Amino acid sequence: MKDNLFALKKLKQAKTWVREAGAFLRDNIHQTLEVSQKSNFSDLVTNFDQRVQEIIIEEIMKNYPEDKILAEEAGRNTAAFDRSQDNFWVLDPIDGTINFVVQQDNFAVMLAYYEKGQPQFGLILDVMADKLYWNNAQEVYCNDRKLSYKPQAFEKSLLSINSMIYRKNLYKLTDFSLTTLGVRMLGSAGMAYADLLEGKTVAYFSLLQPWDYAAGGILTEKLGFVTKTFEGAKPNLIDRQYVYSLPAHLVEQLIQRTDIIL
Repeated sequence: MKDNLFALKKLKQAKTWVREAGAFLRDNIHQTLEVSQKSNFSDLVTNFDQRVQEIIIEEIMKNYPEDKILAEEAGRNTAAFDRSQDNFWVLDPIDGTINFVVQQDNFAVMLAYYEKGQPQFGLILDVMADKLYWNNAQEVYCNDRKLSYKPQAFEKSLLSINSMIYRKNLYKLTDFSLTTLGVRMLGSAGMAYADLLEGKTVAYFSLLQPWDYAAGGILTEKLGFVTKTFEGAKPNLIDRQYVYSLPAHLVEQLIQRTDIIL
């Protein structure tokens, strides 16, 4: 991210919006939920997803009416614009909705910003812990604590893998996981990326929509990670794709030991 005043202003505002969304969710989490299905019984949306999306989009459009928005909930999830040239935001109002409904924990608010198609900053708020992961031009933070990556070996690390990928041994990732210390499945891309940033896991593999990986991809890249599709391409910010994020120095080992393509 170029250290320009325009992006820094947006970062400051975005942190406020995400924090306010988190406070709203914490204050209202015990209220009656209106829950409905989207594509299937495990793909839920609540009135709180919709309200948080409305709150943040209202702020973006009030301050930056020319910016484009890609967001998970209805009306914004197929936004048509030039992702290589436009200024745009990518929003997941509640990532981990099932966790939100059932556990009332382990869910996140995620927001990413791209300026003229270039990634600028990502924000992931672990709502119930009130931990905000964010980046500036050079560094990544959890609240005010600077984060750094300490090199790890697969054999001494945990992986985060989507349950369907693990169950079907897609790309031989289940076989590969047996050479590590184990697998964690969190039910939230935002929480999985938080674990990556904290060094609790070393890699994340899942089937993701753009709003699932946009913020996490920006944040982890600042710590020396790469985010790619299982076919070796840069995620397109359009379709649902198989995506992984892991430290750049481990990519070659991953390619050699799985069916993932460089």
